[in-house]
Amino acid sequence: MDILADRLKVIPPYLFMTLRKKIQQAKASGLDVINLAIGDPVEPTPSHIIEMLREAALDPCNHKYPTDEEKGMNDFRKAVARWYKRKYMVDLDPENEILGLSGSKEGIHQFVMAVVNPGDIVLLTDPGYPAYRANICMAGGEACIVPIMAKNKYLPVLEDIPTQVCQKAKAFFLNYPNNPTGACASEEFFGRLVAWAKEHKILLVHDNAYSEIVFAGSDRLSLLQVPGAKQLSVEFNSLSKPYNMTGWRIGMATGSAEIIGAMSKFKENVDSGVFNVIQLAGIKALDEGDSNIEEMISIYQRRRELVLDTFAAMSITIDAGKGTFYLWIPVPDGFSSQDFTTHLFEKAHVVVAPGTAYGKYGEGFFRISLTVQDDQLAEAMERIKQYF
Repeated sequence: MDILADRLKVIPPYLFMTLRKKIQQAKASGLDVINLAIGDPVEPTPSHIIEMLREAALDPCNHKYPTDEEKGMNDFRKAVARWYKRKYMVDLDPENEILGLSGSKEGIHQFVMAVVNPGDIVLLTDPGYPAYRANICMAGGEACIVPIMAKNKYLPVLEDIPTQVCQKAKAFFLNYPNNPTGACASEEFFGRLVAWAKEHKILLVHDNAYSEIVFAGSDRLSLLQVPGAKQLSVEFNSLSKPYNMTGWRIGMATGSAEIIGAMSKFKENVDSGVFNVIQLAGIKALDEGDSNIEEMISIYQRRRELVLDTFAAMSITIDAGKGTFYLWIPVPDGFSSQDFTTHLFEKAHVVVAPGTAYGKYGEGFFRISLTVQDDQLAEAMERIKQYF
């Protein structure tokens, strides 16, 4: 008897689960593996956030079902509103335009299940985060690829999307600063994007999880800064990347009250919200965590320079983006993305992510994450130089 739902049969294995198993097997066999494939900061969560977590955990009142349940604590949503106002000059109504999430990945699923009908066309950039496509498939939607290429600074060329596709599309998933390329969007591009979406009546879904990891030469932006964007957009963000809180699982969806309401209706039937203790620590992070962001930017900048210098010495030019803690690197001549990453793992015991894990337009590239300790990154660069 075939017990699996049909939706599971169209979803490929999740890249990072596959990589983790591969790494565990290699380490079990005695190999000294350095993992540069997964974006999980190794620096600890700031101590003042942890202290707030400890204090909140000692209060028995916080051990009940989360306050305000699926929508998130009112105080947390107010903190999100303050954060958006301070950083982006965006005004948000905490009651209707903000939804607390167990990380932005959860929000992606909730959006799709709340908005996408079977057969709906949903646009997504390629290369792009694999979870977009998987969730569209779960909802019975049709994922339609929009290529993003180096020659266009990894921004979609909106004019190249066929008119017949635009007429049928329900939504468009985008992500800037971009995973995996590191590219950043501009205010000018966001303005054109919103005008285009209004013209074609397409919802915009902006995954802004790397909003704070931006280097000199680019600005921290929210899609919601564009006049009129809020009415047709939802933007996801997370405390994972700016505050080194990946394991805490807390984030937010912001934007259109209608979309937020739909997501909330779906969410209230599948979970009971984020643990109060984590939300209270999240408030501390949002209100008092800016210094940690700047400290992490300086760390990632130092590591970026090491990687860029290493590959430059091997005559490999990297068109480094201005955002995220990833570098998108061309594979050497004569290799496919998958072949190169396999060879690097087998010969140098360094794990990187193949570009094709992010879509067919990722062929010819691999992604390196800067979220490892300096000494490990330096050792990985030495191994790569020896391998070349």
